[in-house]
Amino acid sequence: MAMFVLVVDTSLMNVSISAVVRDLDATVSGVQGAIALEALVSAAFILIGSKVGDLIGRKRAYILGLLGYAVGAVAMTLAQGLTAIIVFWALVGGIGASLLLPAMQSLIHGNFEGAAQKRVYALVGASAAIAAAVGPLLGGFITTFLSWRVGFMLEAAIIAVVLSGIGLVKDVPYTGERHVDLVGSALSVVGMGGLVLGILVWQEGGESVVALLALGFAALAGLAFWLRRRKRRGQAALLDPDLFASKPFRLGISGQMMQQIALGGSMIALPIYLQMVLEYNAMQSGLSIAPLSLSMFGIALLAGRRAGNRRPATIISVGFGLLLLGMLALVPVVPRAESGWALLPPLLVAGSGLGMLVSQLNNYTLAPISEERVSEAAGVNSAAGSFGLSFGLAFSGAIMLATLSFTFTHMAESSTVLPAASQQQVATALQEDAQVMSNTALQQQLAEQPKQIQDEVIRINTQARPRALQVALLVPILAALAGLLNSFLMIRLPDPKPSSAADGMLMG
Repeated sequence: MAMFVLVVDTSLMNVSISAVVRDLDATVSGVQGAIALEALVSAAFILIGSKVGDLIGRKRAYILGLLGYAVGAVAMTLAQGLTAIIVFWALVGGIGASLLLPAMQSLIHGNFEGAAQKRVYALVGASAAIAAAVGPLLGGFITTFLSWRVGFMLEAAIIAVVLSGIGLVKDVPYTGERHVDLVGSALSVVGMGGLVLGILVWQEGGESVVALLALGFAALAGLAFWLRRRKRRGQAALLDPDLFASKPFRLGISGQMMQQIALGGSMIALPIYLQMVLEYNAMQSGLSIAPLSLSMFGIALLAGRRAGNRRPATIISVGFGLLLLGMLALVPVVPRAESGWALLPPLLVAGSGLGMLVSQLNNYTLAPISEERVSEAAGVNSAAGSFGLSFGLAFSGAIMLATLSFTFTHMAESSTVLPAASQQQVATALQEDAQVMSNTALQQQLAEQPKQIQDEVIRINTQARPRALQVALLVPILAALAGLLNSFLMIRLPDPKPSSAADGMLMG
C-alpha cells in the first residue's frame, strides 16, 4: 500500500496540472517546477535517507517517510496557493520518499526470508505496476468528476491505514558505525541532485545541461574516492565501498537501472503518441497503455509465487528478452495503428517481461546483503532505479522532440506545395506548435490558410510523428538489450546466497 501511494502520487499530480493551475490561480511552469523539485529532492537525499534509517531505526525512518507523504497529501487537499505545494508536497514529500524507499526495502529484507522474501519483493513491484496503470486513470476520473483534492485526500487515508497496521512490522536493528559522514553526504546530494537536475533541465529544453550533468558525475566520482579513503582509514562512511566490489550487486543495480530506463522511455513516448496522433484523451490513453502495467502486475505476482527453484538470473534474462521483443514489435505497428487496440499484443509481451523483472531484481540485488549494510544497498538500488526512470523519461522525450524538429524542417523545405518564401516559417511553426497538438487542433489553427497549404501541413505532421515515436522507442529497446546482455553475465555467476546463509558477508 505504501508503494502504491508512492507511485500514484506523482501520476495524480501530473494529470491534475491544469486543474491545479486553474483552482490556485498558479502558472503551469510553477506547478511543473514543483513536480520537478519533488523528484529532485527525493533523488538527491535518497542515499542520506538510507543512512538515516540506520541511525534512527529502519522502522522509524519508514514511519517518518509515510508521515512526510501524508503531510504532502494533506497540504494538497487544503492548499490555497503554490507556496504550500512547494514547501509541503515537493520538499517535505520529497524527503519522505528518500526515507521511505530504502527503509521499505530494508524492512522487507529483515521481516521475511527465503521464498516469502521473494514473494514480498514481487508484491511490492506488482503494487508499483498497478499504481502506474491506474494512477492516470484514477487521477483523470477524480479530477474530471470530483476534484483533484479528493485524490490527495484518498492518499492520506491510505497512509493512515498503513500506519494503523505498523505494529505488524518488526524493526531491523543496525549494529554498524553510527558516526555521520558529512562530506560523503554532501557529495551524494550534489552528485545525485546534479544528475537528476540536469535530466530535468534537459527534459524542459533548458540550458546548462552538460554543466549540470558534469557536476553530478564529478561529485559522484569524488564520492567514490572519498568512500575508499574513509574505508582505508577505518573511518565511518556514508556507504561501504565494498558493496561495489561484489559483481552480483553491480549487475543487480545495473539491471534495475536498465529496467527503469525502458519503463520511463515507453511511458513518455506512448502517451504522447496516443494523445497527439490518435487524439485520445487522458483516460483513453491510460486504458490503451493499461495492458503494459496490468500484465506487469499479473506476471509479477505469478513469478513471485511460482518461481520455485528456478534461477533468478534466468527469469531476469527471460524478462529482458520479452521486454526487448515487445518493444521491437511496437516499431512496425506504430505507423499503421488506427486505434490503441493495435498496441495490445506488443504491450502484453513487454509487460510480461517487466513483470518478471520486478519479481526478481530487488531480491537478486538485496537478499544476499548483510543486515548491517542492507540500508546502504537499498539506497543505492533505489537511486539507480530513480535515476533510470528520470533518464528514460527525459531522453526518450528529448529524442522524440529532436526527431520531430528535424523531420518537420526537412519535409517542409522539401515540399513542392508550400511556397518557397513560407517554407521556413511553416517549419518553425510546426516545430513550436504542432508537436504538442493533434491534427484537429492544428487544422483549426490553420483555418485561415489556403486549403492546399492546410492539407500539406497536416500531411507533414501526420508522417513525422510516427517516425519520431519509432526513434523514441530506441531508448527502451536499447535499455532492454543492455539489460539482456547484463543478465547473461548474471547467468554465468553462481546464484548469490541469502545473507542468513552467508555468515554476515556482504555477498555470497
